Amino acid sequence: MADDANIAAALTPAAPKPDHVPDALVYDFDYFKDPGFQTNPHGRIAEMLRTAPEVFWTPRQGGHWVALSYEANFDLGRDWETFTSEFVPQAQMQAMRAALPPGAPHIPQPLPINVDPPLHTKYRLPLNGAFSPKAMNGLKDDIRALARELVAAIAPKGHSEFMGDVAEPLPVNVFLKMFGLPVARAEAYRALVKEHFAQIDFDPKAAIVKLQKVAEIMRDTFLERKANPGDDLISRLWQSNLDGEPTTLEDMENWGVLLFLAGLDTVMNGIGLGVRHLATDPELQARVRQDPSLSQDLTEELLRRYTFTVPVRMAAKDTLWHGAPIKARERVLMLLGGADLDAGRFADPERTDIDREDKVHIAFGTGPHRCLGSHLARIELQILYEELLAGLPPFRLDPATPPKFHGGNVIGLDTLHLVWDV
Repeated sequence: MADDANIAAALTPAAPKPDHVPDALVYDFDYFKDPGFQTNPHGRIAEMLRTAPEVFWTPRQGGHWVALSYEANFDLGRDWETFTSEFVPQAQMQAMRAALPPGAPHIPQPLPINVDPPLHTKYRLPLNGAFSPKAMNGLKDDIRALARELVAAIAPKGHSEFMGDVAEPLPVNVFLKMFGLPVARAEAYRALVKEHFAQIDFDPKAAIVKLQKVAEIMRDTFLERKANPGDDLISRLWQSNLDGEPTTLEDMENWGVLLFLAGLDTVMNGIGLGVRHLATDPELQARVRQDPSLSQDLTEELLRRYTFTVPVRMAAKDTLWHGAPIKARERVLMLLGGADLDAGRFADPERTDIDREDKVHIAFGTGPHRCLGSHLARIELQILYEELLAGLPPFRLDPATPPKFHGGNVIGLDTLHLVWDV
């Protein structure tokens, strides 16, 4: 009983069930604080697939729906007219801006992720070229050099807290250089990102304050790059236009808050989850060491097996969605990790099989909001696996220090302690 009481105390308060939600579709799950997410998030997701409805309502985190199955998530991501990314409708946002006193700080929006077509298309277009496969391939040599350097630094030690030593500095440094932010400020940037993702803000004013802090930490660099352009994404965005109009500082802040939050957090979690699996699978390590050409298949299968992004949408209208009566303005969590572990879509989904014929996962989402950085993420993951397996002897989890996980909108590890023989 004491354990049950401790678990209940750790969860967010339960919201009352709306009358339109059937009892059969209620399932208690807190995507930030669920106890299973603290010890084995994808094991917990697999359990949910066996015990929960494919779309269910949970009373935690203010009460919301969760899309769990592959089909529900695939369809939801593509139907932006039913499930909007505009948590604050544009008419309301414009009214809020009009009501601001003269000289008040700009209210940044993470664009294009928080708007739908056609506005989404307008703001995404200038970014497409910068994140194209060709552009990302041009970064391969620099990514490989950094990965090799980070792995070489830990190899003689026989142990590593891998998240801090490799998984975080690799994508963070790559992003900062590509975007044009000073690498020397990486620690301050990461601290702000962790603060931002620590919990969900139900109060729009609190969310706005957090976004303004993110915009503020980049503002000096934005203005400096406008005056002195360089070979970076900030400079290129200043030289772009939106429907023929020159880019403004407000545009830069809208793009900047999205790229900052995604670029400084997401990929490191994918790296940690993949490397944790490798640490538990010596046969797979040996096979890819022997044949590095398998690293691409390894990357795709680990992305499927440990899908880590958890986007959120809001119902734009009343709908009956895969058996769930969802009302307008209710939140829907897209548990993409559930989609990619769905036995209705993948045979023996909990088995990691790099020979799997069908590895077509939706780790990067579907529809118009499919992840802009997917090409970069794939390159970083593949190169990291290659350099890690080439630069370290067989590694394993440190039995004295188990991994620590976190939930939220990006599932991942806080710490990952590895050991190997030297």
